[in-house]
Amino acid sequence: MILHSQIRGSSQDKDTVLLIHGMGSASVAWKLIETQLSQSLNVVTIDLPGHGKTPFNTTQAMDPVSLADSVLETMASLGIQKFHIVGNSLGGWIALEIAAAKPEAVQSVTALAPAGLWLKPFDTRYPGTAIARMLANSLRVVSPLLLRYEWARKIGFENVSPLWRSFSYELCLDASNALASATGYLPAWDALLKKRFDKTIDGSIKVTVIFGDSDRTLPESTCQEKSLLPNHAKWLVIPECGHAPMWDHPKEVVEQILETAGIQT
Repeated sequence: MILHSQIRGSSQDKDTVLLIHGMGSASVAWKLIETQLSQSLNVVTIDLPGHGKTPFNTTQAMDPVSLADSVLETMASLGIQKFHIVGNSLGGWIALEIAAAKPEAVQSVTALAPAGLWLKPFDTRYPGTAIARMLANSLRVVSPLLLRYEWARKIGFENVSPLWRSFSYELCLDASNALASATGYLPAWDALLKKRFDKTIDGSIKVTVIFGDSDRTLPESTCQEKSLLPNHAKWLVIPECGHAPMWDHPKEVVEQILETAGIQT
């Protein structure tokens, strides 16, 4: 399946970085770091199946390995043979799967709060997962108004970040609309059950994993198992940071992406 994509920059003198969003999100999740990254790299963003502008197809397998295949197919259709990858949450897991499956295409991986590194694979969805999706969908019409109030932003983002009060109205609206329209959200959830990342990544691919110290979505006690990663992977924990490090600390995240990619600024 070819995914909806956007390319920012086409310089032959620059490497390319692919940004993969998380479950229930969309390519708009990268707005805070796209501009800065594009100063040093050509930037490709995609929408996973049933997310953003990519429609959901019931024949599309939604497990991380299958999604990795779709991403690789999309990059091939764009004529991009080698690239760096940055992924958040499910996107981070997909990034790791791509690096394991096609090491000759991957120059580096920066995984931001990647899913799939849990001690024990999940047998069921998180409690309230379906309710959160249905609520977001039912409130979609009024969310542009509600999100102007702090109490509404607190309900939606307090569990995502300790810095939710600093989030802009645009960021909150983009994230809310992405979840509300994500028809692939629950299929993706179901497809990752009883699975975790269990592949080998070649030592030639530089890997950086970044978690926030306040990640309530994938907490350290159950969802950050370092032994599932290659020994050469760099592991970084950012203080005062939640499940979307590119929202909480965009400058530091860009610096880590460029360092991992070997790009000097």
